[in-house]
Amino acid sequence: MPIKSDRSGHITLVLGGTRSGKSSFAQHLAEESNRQLIYIATAEAFDDEMTDRISRHQQDRGAEWQTVEETLDLAAAITAHSSPKTTILVDCLTIWLSNVMLANQDIATALDALAQALANAPGLVILVSNEVGSGIVPESALGRQFRDEAGWMNQRVAAAADNVALITAGLPLWLKQASA
Repeated sequence: MPIKSDRSGHITLVLGGTRSGKSSFAQHLAEESNRQLIYIATAEAFDDEMTDRISRHQQDRGAEWQTVEETLDLAAAITAHSSPKTTILVDCLTIWLSNVMLANQDIATALDALAQALANAPGLVILVSNEVGSGIVPESALGRQFRDEAGWMNQRVAAAADNVALITAGLPLWLKQASA
């Protein structure tokens, strides 16, 4: 089921590669909304590198941000925290997808739930996702499955989003923008 919205600019997808500047760009968009800011973090710190990465993201956000940690039930987190006065920033969809895959959950069911939550969210939602299809072909079957699932997920969310930006070297290229 596609994600639909009748509100201009309701859903924004920010895509980019590793260290492209996509998270900073998405955070800036959210902060410009002048709404209550909610950050839904999908990552878990399983090693020192990820702990450092999470810490840097936390330091980049000010005290005005409320952080919600949700690694699997992203739809429920969006539903619980969205209101007409909020901007939710989800960072990131590809980590959430890997969590769903590694938990052996049904990907289609999880994406359907996400689609419904986004369609019904009364506030603004900005989603960050990695563009993984431009790199090398992964060696493992799981890596290739992840790359394919991430590509399909990004296509589905992008098709339904009001706005889609691709970030490269810190610069945005707007692939889709809501009409004013």
